[in-house]
Amino acid sequence: MQELTPEFLKEYDSFVRGHAAGGFMQTVEWARLKKKNGWDSEIVVSRDAEGKINGSMLILIRKTPFLPGTYLYCPRGPVCDFKDRETLGKLFAEADKIVKKYKGCALKVDPYILADDEEAVEMIKSFGFDFIPHAPDLKSAQTRYNYMLTDIAGKTEEEVFMSFKQKTRYNVRVAQKHGVECKICGEEALDEFYRLTKITGERDGFTPRPKEYFRDMLRELGDWCRLYMCYYEGKAVSGAITTRYGGKTCYVYGASDNAYRNVMPNYLMQWEMIKWAIEGGCYQYDFQGICFWYDENHPLYGVYRFKKGFNGEVVEFAGDFDKVYRKSVDNTVKFMVEARKKLFRLRKKVKKALKR
Repeated sequence: MQELTPEFLKEYDSFVRGHAAGGFMQTVEWARLKKKNGWDSEIVVSRDAEGKINGSMLILIRKTPFLPGTYLYCPRGPVCDFKDRETLGKLFAEADKIVKKYKGCALKVDPYILADDEEAVEMIKSFGFDFIPHAPDLKSAQTRYNYMLTDIAGKTEEEVFMSFKQKTRYNVRVAQKHGVECKICGEEALDEFYRLTKITGERDGFTPRPKEYFRDMLRELGDWCRLYMCYYEGKAVSGAITTRYGGKTCYVYGASDNAYRNVMPNYLMQWEMIKWAIEGGCYQYDFQGICFWYDENHPLYGVYRFKKGFNGEVVEFAGDFDKVYRKSVDNTVKFMVEARKKLFRLRKKVKKALKR
């Protein structure tokens, strides 16, 4: 457990930002955002023989509902060489101490490793973590299947644009021809963005985060987080919140109106965000989740169909690793979470039935 002095935080940020396994969800800024939503946090690091950081974990801690104890989660971490047993051992030993300190029932990690990296998977499992290979969609903390542009480093805007499929290039130009404006906005646009998230949630069957969450995200992540909004004839028709950190630009939240889709605002918005990635010297643009991309009959398949027009690739992450410390509490929490999901689905069905 680490004292968070200004000197350490600068060193920590430099390590996470520069590591291939690093990402915005392992930053102190992300911890501050989650703090406003009920999560405590701790940071542990490992150091090499010269005293330099060679591994780290940002661990989020939240009280289990109605039960004594906590649930611990290391989002897209640890950050380290996953073939380095000594470093992983140090990190997980410190994580065990944090679990004990907070009376934790379980620790979840979902590191930045691919599903086919069997050596890394087996290494993490060897420290007492349970793992389900190729877990079903929507059963992991983060999406396991993402769509990415992985080779934009050193390329010009023209080179990247011309790599898109012809129909996608055409749709970007359709938006431009119709006068769609894509703007970088601040908190003044959050009311419109939140309105769009509610429309999108109703259309795609999910409950959007509250407006305050997006406000806090913009405030805490600062210059490496942007709100993009597209306007057609003065009306907000789509929006997105995107991060650019450590060589990776990530499309984190998106929303759009049901109307005006014929003017293709989402294509233009994605292109503007990709240009931000190119401008920042990023090597990767992450469109994020494409759940059920392999099933053309699934209602969410359209998300993949839209993203694949940018001519990237499907990336499959390994997923969740869970280490259970108090099995009875963990089982009870899982039961309650599943019951809550079933209740949400039932309410949604009833709501649809009443509208008929």
